Amino acid sequence: MAAKLIDGKKVASELKVQIREDVENWVEAGHRRPFLKVLQVGNDPASSTYIAAKTRACKEVGIDTDTTHLPDTVSAKELKNVIQSFNEDDSIDGILVQLPLPSHLSAHAVIESIDHRKDVDGFHPMNVGRLSVDQPTFKSCTPAGIFELFKYYSIPTKGKHAVVVGASNIVGTPMAIMLSRENSSGKATTTICHKFTKDITQHTISADILVVAAGQPNLIKAEMVKEGAVVIDVGINRVADETSEKGYKLTGDCDYESLKEKVSWITPVPGGVGPMTVTMLMKNTLLAAKKSIYPD
Repeated sequence: MAAKLIDGKKVASELKVQIREDVENWVEAGHRRPFLKVLQVGNDPASSTYIAAKTRACKEVGIDTDTTHLPDTVSAKELKNVIQSFNEDDSIDGILVQLPLPSHLSAHAVIESIDHRKDVDGFHPMNVGRLSVDQPTFKSCTPAGIFELFKYYSIPTKGKHAVVVGASNIVGTPMAIMLSRENSSGKATTTICHKFTKDITQHTISADILVVAAGQPNLIKAEMVKEGAVVIDVGINRVADETSEKGYKLTGDCDYESLKEKVSWITPVPGGVGPMTVTMLMKNTLLAAKKSIYPD
């Protein structure tokens, strides 16, 4: 059997049309245009690329945005003061601090200093806590995007065995929480694996739904999954490739070529989960502007 493709680029494009419509309706009703403030510390090239993609997406859906750049020598106190000024600025609906940060800064402390009502990444402890007890919240963008893909392609999670490989605060942990919740979208029996899991194959082989966010190229091979599984590959890795103009190619955490002959659904890399993550950021920014999650 050949797997059916989960086309994140296509779904993201359709969702952005809907978000743009919602934004324009909001503005026509007399409200100001939603505004996303991005903060970049230092000049990490990958971060600059991600910010450019987010800025383009804002433009596509009619959300205003700008980026504040700080040097990588900025102190924790100076950074906190800048974020506090954004928290107090009523014209800013969403705040996004691009990660990773320079090593002398604590990502946890920085995320916690953002007003949780403007935390459109969904990383603040308040939002993660509300997610875990099934309260309205800003959901972490990548897991939220994956659930949109399940919905679009009518891939059921209820009663399935879902295995998440990778336990990061950004993807793995919120994904596992959302899959295991007994609400309308989860209801899966969920296992989390990570780098300390012994014999990872004994877990992945039993998965009906396998979500891989380990940051390790081609970690999951065909012999590690069962026939007909649904595979969501969150990984995006640069692998040296002399035949490429850039000198590298992008590859996921799964061996796409071998898996596509065995599984029922699979996301490509690139063009699978990535475009959905950015689109969910747009959705969260609109929710923040409307105060849908945290009414005044």
